[in-house]
Amino acid sequence: MTVSKAPKALLLLVILALAGAVAIAGCGGGGSTTSETTAEESAAPPAEEEGAEEEPAEEEGAGGEAAAGGEGKTIFSANCASCHTLKAAGASGEVGPNLDELKPDEETVEKQVITGGGPMPAFGTKEILTPEEITTVSEYVAAEAGK
Repeated sequence: MTVSKAPKALLLLVILALAGAVAIAGCGGGGSTTSETTAEESAAPPAEEEGAEEEPAEEEGAGGEAAAGGEGKTIFSANCASCHTLKAAGASGEVGPNLDELKPDEETVEKQVITGGGPMPAFGTKEILTPEEITTVSEYVAAEAGK
């Protein structure tokens, strides 16, 4: 009984192509609508919170950092969590490096997010994220990695 190698080779090529497509799509390579919408939504507080002006004044010192961390987590969750592990964000992606183990500093994160590499898209040069979003997510990852 002889089995042709052509069907096996074709099947292998199809599997490899699908794996590559999943890796690229999972790392945010599909577009920028999610991060742009997220940034706009997080910038404007809901209508119920607008009347409560006393709370921001009380929490101004720590609230600014908490708000920035929340925005960083939102950006990370929308664009990075499908590929990277970061416990603080509840992310357990396995395509990219485990950020809890790597514990990168802010400068390293920012450079990698801007330029990308391997299956990771260049979020800065492709204008997937704004410079402000890149700074925010870089600060968040550097502060939370390894916790």
